[in-house]
Amino acid sequence: QRKNPHPEQRRPNPPSRPAMPSGGKPRRSASAIFADTASGHHLLTVHGYSRTKGVPTGERVKSRPFAIGGHRWRIDYYPNGVRAEVADYVSLSLMLDEDEDVAAAPAVKAQYDIRLAGEAEEEEEGAALASASVDDFTPGRGWVYTTFVSREELEGSEHLRNDSFTVRCDIVVVRDYRAEDAAVAFVSVPQCDLRRDLAGLLETEKGADVVFEVGGETVAAHRCVLAARSSVFAAELFGPMKGGNADAGVVVRVEDMKPEVFKALLRFAYSGLLPETRKEDQDVTCQHLLVAADRYGMRRLKLICEEKLCECINVGSAAIVLALAEQHRCEGLKKACFDFLAAPANLRAVVATEGFQHLSRSCPSLMAEVITMSLGIS
Repeated sequence: QRKNPHPEQRRPNPPSRPAMPSGGKPRRSASAIFADTASGHHLLTVHGYSRTKGVPTGERVKSRPFAIGGHRWRIDYYPNGVRAEVADYVSLSLMLDEDEDVAAAPAVKAQYDIRLAGEAEEEEEGAALASASVDDFTPGRGWVYTTFVSREELEGSEHLRNDSFTVRCDIVVVRDYRAEDAAVAFVSVPQCDLRRDLAGLLETEKGADVVFEVGGETVAAHRCVLAARSSVFAAELFGPMKGGNADAGVVVRVEDMKPEVFKALLRFAYSGLLPETRKEDQDVTCQHLLVAADRYGMRRLKLICEEKLCECINVGSAAIVLALAEQHRCEGLKKACFDFLAAPANLRAVVATEGFQHLSRSCPSLMAEVITMSLGIS
């Protein structure tokens, strides 16, 4: 049950229809109101659900902050309800996690929806918010799902696996409204399909003028497209690094990369889309793609992978991801790893993993920071 203090207001009657002009033809005019929005979603996984049941009613566990629409948010998890009347339920709240000193600024207007991950996943991002109310958020304040799900229902559902469950929070930040005159829609203009066309060009190999050999497989592509998307490709195919690579028919060999990773890199270069992967494989895929993006100077792809990896940090992956962040200069990802390790239980569990042994060998400079953290929280 979502609290909403904004009662429905009675709308005034519409103005009377204007009279038809003397010429016999009605005048055609139109205007429109546009909402300037930014949207995104965040996945929050609660590990060790059974242990959180010991948290008293009304007390919360805060998620790590995350950014959507230019603002910082967090989700508060109440394992035994936000108050005594709903003690048999899990309550969740979405909070604007920003400094109080900006409290004088206008409230952030946003639509939001929180659901158990896996429910209606086929919907496009934000589709569930089409009819949601636009709520005001101020620093340190938010909105609560008081009866998000009963513990009995959660514990009997497929959403609780290995004592963990995941919720998905969709947010649409409404940054501004503007009114504009609009032409009468005699012509309907479709969305730009450049992304689809370029992806089709890669798939059909039509007009391809360069061939890459990766792990025993060959991949055909278009030099101009790759050069426009990557300075490394530009230098390799047209610049001083090209050697014979720019000649038609020459095969460019790519070392130390799996074919599926290179194909995903090219797909992003053409379409701006990530490959479709199973949820359990997402973190490994993003690790490989981050390395490839760094190698070919594709900064946006690298940042997308870095952002997704920040959401996938757990005991089994923390050390490996931290080593990756150090080796590829990902400061945000490195901070997220240390934030995860700041919990004593997490640090103790990570130290016992094979990934931590790899970290100590590959990034000895990080060990001083980890040891300092260990001493500070022991």
